[in-house]
Formats: sequence, C-alpha cells, structure tokens
Amino acid sequence: MGSVADKLEADAEPVTDEAMLLTLATDRPEPDSSPRRQRLIDVICVVVSAALPCGFWIALATGHTVVEEPIQWFDLIMATVCAPLVWWRRRWPTTISVVVSVLATVATLASIAQGITLLTVAIHRRPRQVLLASAVFVATGAVYNMVRPSPDVPYWVTFLMVNLLAAGLVAWGSFIKARRALIASLRERARRAEEEQHRRVEQARQLERTRIAREMHDVLAHRISLLSLHAGALEFRPDAPPDEIARAAGVIRASAHEALQDLRDVIGVLRAGGNDTEHDRPQPTLGDVPGLVTEARRAGSTIDLDVQVDDADAVPPVIGRTAYRVVQEGLTNARKHARGAAVRVMVSGNRHEGLTVEVRNWLPLRSAVVTDQIPGTGTGIIGLGERVGLAGGRLEHGPSTAGDFRLKAWLPWES
Repeated sequence: MGSVADKLEADAEPVTDEAMLLTLATDRPEPDSSPRRQRLIDVICVVVSAALPCGFWIALATGHTVVEEPIQWFDLIMATVCAPLVWWRRRWPTTISVVVSVLATVATLASIAQGITLLTVAIHRRPRQVLLASAVFVATGAVYNMVRPSPDVPYWVTFLMVNLLAAGLVAWGSFIKARRALIASLRERARRAEEEQHRRVEQARQLERTRIAREMHDVLAHRISLLSLHAGALEFRPDAPPDEIARAAGVIRASAHEALQDLRDVIGVLRAGGNDTEHDRPQPTLGDVPGLVTEARRAGSTIDLDVQVDDADAVPPVIGRTAYRVVQEGLTNARKHARGAAVRVMVSGNRHEGLTVEVRNWLPLRSAVVTDQIPGTGTGIIGLGERVGLAGGRLEHGPSTAGDFRLKAWLPWES
C-alpha cells in the first residue's frame, strides 16, 4: 500500500496563490483540535464503520441466519476489512478512499466507511484529488447497482442518489475546509497585528528615547559648556584678583542653578508625557535670542549679533523655538571646538522668504588646539537637523570657503 499511497498522494496540482491559504488549513489538523481529540474522532469513525458488520457477526454467533448466499458472505467479509482501514484515512486519504470504494462495489455494509473516507478526502486534499475520489465513489456505486440492482427502484434513480450522496459529502467537506481556512486566516491576521503592535511600541520607545536625548542635549549642553568655560578660566588663572574669582564663581553658581532648573523642567515634561501644559515653563522663542547671546558674552565669548527680521513677534512659536535652538547649538559648538574664537550670529527673514539663521566662527589653528576641550557626542547637529526637518526647514553645516565654520538653517514662515 505504501507505493500506491505515495503515487496517489504525490499526484496533485500545483499550489496557486488563491489555494495557498486553503493548503495551509487542509494539510494540517484543525486549529482547535488536539491529538487526543483527533484520536477520539478516529476511534468513533472506526466504531461507526464497524457497527453494521459487527452486528451481523453477533447475529451469526447467536444462531440467527442473517447470511445465506456466498455474495452476502463476501459482502460481510469486505465490510469487516474496510472498517479498520478508516483508522489510516488521515495518513493516506485518497488511497484509503479509493480502496474502500473499490471494496464497497460488492459490499453494501461498507457504505458508511466509504462515506467517511470520501469526506476525509474532501477535507484534507486538493480539488484534483477530491475529484478523483468522487469519481471512484460514483463509478463503484454504479457498478454495484448493476451487479445487485434493486427490483423496486429504477437504475437511473439509484445512480442519481449515488451522485447526490457524493456531492453532499464533498460539499460538507468543502465547508469544513473553508471554515478551517477562515480560522487560519483570522489567526494569521491576529499574529501579524500583534507583531505590528510590538513593532509600533518599539518604534515609539525609540522615538521617545531620541526625544529625551534631544531635549537633554538642547537644555543642558549650553549650560554645561558655560560651567566648563568658567571653571577652566579659574583653573588657568588661580592667581586672579579676588573680585574676578568671585564674579566667575557667581556665574558658575548661576549657570548651575539654571541648568538644574532646566533639568527639572525637562523631567517634569517627560513625566507628563511630553504634552505642553499651561503650567510648564515657557519655551524659548526668537525674542529670547538676544538674552542667549548676552549670557554667552558674560561667559567671555566674543559675539556679534545681527537680527533683521520683519515683525519678529509674528514668527510662529515652533519656528522661533527652532531658530533659538540653532543659535544655542552654534554657540555651544563654538565654545567646545573653537574656544576664544569670535562668533557672528545673523538672523534675517520675512513672511515671504522665510527665516534664515546663521552662526559663524573662525576655525582654530592646529597649533592652538587645546587638549582639555569640552567633550561632545557629535549628536547635537544630528538632533538639530531632525528638529529643523520636522519644522519643514533645512540645515547646512561645515567649513566654508572663507575659512570659518558655518551653521545655517532656513525655516519656513507661512503668511
């Protein structure tokens, strides 16, 4: 039976895209069935298939004459053989169905086993194999009605009944197959939706980490650079006059206090989910740029500020805040990488041309590079580029042909 089974089971049509989901559902056990449940169903099918022949054998054992003619004995024997074959119907559905149908040609008592095996083929196999098993079912039924015709029912009626029975079994099996395919589809969709949800959660976490890092950098980098600059001055000139030391210490204390306050504000916003509320500290705008420059000048930086903006109060808050961050990042980078170099800050624009922010500082000579530079992560420009991009602008940075470093941003100013 092994070689015949392999030949019949391998004789299947290629799997199309439309039949792929049905194949997944039909080539596997029912999604909600366990091995124990399948075995119980197999036992029930075998018992039901063996019920008629066993009843006849019991009647014969008790002395009843229920089998007289040789063909009746052959019928009983073939039905007895077909009943245990139902146990292997899941492993070789098409083969078992064809064998049982052929044996049922002369075995009326094997009709139950014949119907169960055809139903199994309709559930677990593809249309071509179902068509083969159905054709054998109908053909053997036609032969049976020719060999043992009914004296009360015309041949065409019995042939029609066999066809209707086969069609009913195939329709029932197709319904079960479609149901399993639907269940498999719904479970696959649920699995994909869960994976997509996990990906979205992970992306949201990554975006939140990036946002926290950007806020911490924007708020603290400027203050910490001021602290480092004044502390370095005190270390470089320990013999400075007491009033200069006191003034530098006062600036350090004020910068540390403001850095701590900014840190508290950032943590408060993050704990609140990042939503702007009325009690939050006001965000910087374009009007705060002069104060930022004044603070940097107090730290000893040489800065030339040129602001030429038409109706600065009408600049949108998001654009003004972004412009402030550009200036802040430019001044911070100048203190880190070009300490002592003169810085020029230019802010210009109007409603029609947009807002342009440019920060320039001379590049330090190689011989003038100090070894105690303020460390940086190199992510400030990257985060600033993302911020400018979100505002709809563009950012340029790098050495210019004039020999200085330029940080330039253009921001849209919608009228």
